Amino acid sequence: MITIKYFLQKCLIFIGLLFVLNLTGLLSGSEEPQEGGEKTTPQKQEDLLDMSFEDLLNIEVTTVSKKEQKLSEVPAAISVITQEDIRRSGATNIPEALRLVPGVQVARINANSWAISIRGFNGEFANKLLVMIDGRSIYTPLHAGVYWDEHDVMLEDVERIEVIRGPGGTLWGANAVNGIINIITKKAKDTQGALMTGGGGTEEQGFGAVRFGGKINDKAYFRIYSKYFNRDDAPFLDGGDGADTWDAIQGGFRLDWDPSENDTLSLQGNIASGQVGYAGYMLYPVSPYMFSVTEKQDIKVGNTLGRWQHSFSDGSDMTLQLYYDRTDRWVAVFDEIRDTFDIDFQHSFSCIDRHEIIWGLGHRLTKDHTKGTLAMSMDPPNYDLYNYSGFVQDQITLWENYLKLTLGSKFEYNDFSGFEYQPSGRIIWTPNPDHSLWTSVTRAVRTPVRFDHDDESTRMIIPGYPPSYTPIAVASLGNDDVKSEKLLSYELGYRVRPRNNFFLDFALFFNDYDDLRTFESGTPMSKTTPFAHMLMPLIIDNKMDGESYGAELSASWEIMKNWTLNAGYSFLQMQLHQDNDSTDTSSATSNEGRPPHNQAYLRSNLDLPGNLELDLALNYVDTLPDADIPSYFRFDARLGWHLTDNVELSLVGQNLLDNRHPEFYYRGYQLTTEVQRGFYAKLTCKF
Repeated sequence: MITIKYFLQKCLIFIGLLFVLNLTGLLSGSEEPQEGGEKTTPQKQEDLLDMSFEDLLNIEVTTVSKKEQKLSEVPAAISVITQEDIRRSGATNIPEALRLVPGVQVARINANSWAISIRGFNGEFANKLLVMIDGRSIYTPLHAGVYWDEHDVMLEDVERIEVIRGPGGTLWGANAVNGIINIITKKAKDTQGALMTGGGGTEEQGFGAVRFGGKINDKAYFRIYSKYFNRDDAPFLDGGDGADTWDAIQGGFRLDWDPSENDTLSLQGNIASGQVGYAGYMLYPVSPYMFSVTEKQDIKVGNTLGRWQHSFSDGSDMTLQLYYDRTDRWVAVFDEIRDTFDIDFQHSFSCIDRHEIIWGLGHRLTKDHTKGTLAMSMDPPNYDLYNYSGFVQDQITLWENYLKLTLGSKFEYNDFSGFEYQPSGRIIWTPNPDHSLWTSVTRAVRTPVRFDHDDESTRMIIPGYPPSYTPIAVASLGNDDVKSEKLLSYELGYRVRPRNNFFLDFALFFNDYDDLRTFESGTPMSKTTPFAHMLMPLIIDNKMDGESYGAELSASWEIMKNWTLNAGYSFLQMQLHQDNDSTDTSSATSNEGRPPHNQAYLRSNLDLPGNLELDLALNYVDTLPDADIPSYFRFDARLGWHLTDNVELSLVGQNLLDNRHPEFYYRGYQLTTEVQRGFYAKLTCKF
């Protein structure tokens, strides 16, 4: 059996050998190294199709430090999905595009929902992953996690998706425990003119979008868009009709204005309405207590976000951001209306030589109105949740152009667990532009949500036995004393470019968790509402800890100007331990068995004569023991044809190796379906 100590020793020896060999030039080949220190920042509005391989590696990212940094200079495990990656992948939504990142587990539960996580703890509501769209958090404080069916974007408007594997709570706050996904859309200036796209096929039955961008004057630009899609249902595990169709219509706008050389204003908004098919069960207080249900569920969402950026000088600037978000979910087992108001301020400056300081304050108010059923309810049904936060971070240059240390912490106060702190220390050594070695130690927390604090969910109803024949209801109950889940993470990474056309990124991590959520047996009690029954409570508590460790490797190789290969591999091992007095019988084993131990992918992007593109992707996912999901390979293919500079036709095949296969098992009331083989055609025109 491989122990943690053995695994870390071998990985550290391997990474150390790589680093020494590269420093001595044994892996650098015959090419001359570049002069150090010079930065080459790609033009953001430039078409990524025309960018060099070197430019793509120097894309500037903002999620790690809340300021622009070259990807090669970031002291964190980060991957960037570019617009070109999305276009050539054939993905039709954000969850499918995330399959391009090593270490991210993307598993479709049914035709309208996914389980997505980083470094373990996966589920429909993966509660240790923070997801944002243009700085707007879409993490729900009801269940914890993300309703992926609520948050769609026009993929042609996405500039990039930054994915951090590892904690980021020092800047972004609670719930950025195992990772962050930040979806960043293009500025209005970069989407001028008209664009029309549409298509359809076997699973993606019909989809289309229209966008128009215009210029108000030399300092102000805008765009408006609308999109629609209709997805077919997927089959049940036994082959029957899953009745989980999904359709939605959405529209939105963005306005960018530079009133002066030192000021930038941005305003954007979206509104969407859709229906998702539900095939599952409902609980009723009469025998046989559980009935099958097939219905359409209505979802309506809207949001607006405003941002003001002001530059005081070359070394000092500030950002003020406000957004409002509203969600209406009318679903089979639970109804929810949620309003979220958020304000965030940050200021960066250089106070003394070698110090770059960024600090900020934030406040969020989220108001919910819920209507429960026997299956799930909240007590009280309505709640106003307040969150106050502040952070400070200092990036210290210890050795100009070579060694930087970053120290900082986030401080928060919330209604359920009170005061929280999340410090971090990161250091990166860059001996030359082709090599960087970084390490970090970070504390992060996952704060309680309404489900942990106020839940009254019935899991099952068991018919009674003589002599009383009183039915027994097994239910999970919230706990006023529930604490935050805590993480102490240790990371080590190495990036190297041994040749101008080859790039390697390697990361190791060891995570130490404490106060993880469990469901503890409570004292049975007699209840008369909503029907006479005996209640067997499972009370939410914090009686589990554990460790996880693993490695993530990604490589990019530009074989020729018209042919690029990308590969990735990730390994994850989890070991969770419940307290001696814990009565929970499943939390440790189920959390250990939901993520795959091994994942890998290989992608090929080839430009062919005649303005043709051939894109192939092969993914491997290991067994999921908890859900009894066997390992599988997924193969996707795309053939693109540029009829003219402004007209593109794509033919896409997905899951070509299997007629259908399961990717995840959902243990709630909704039934799980399988992922089918699918084909679709897409036509895109620009004017």
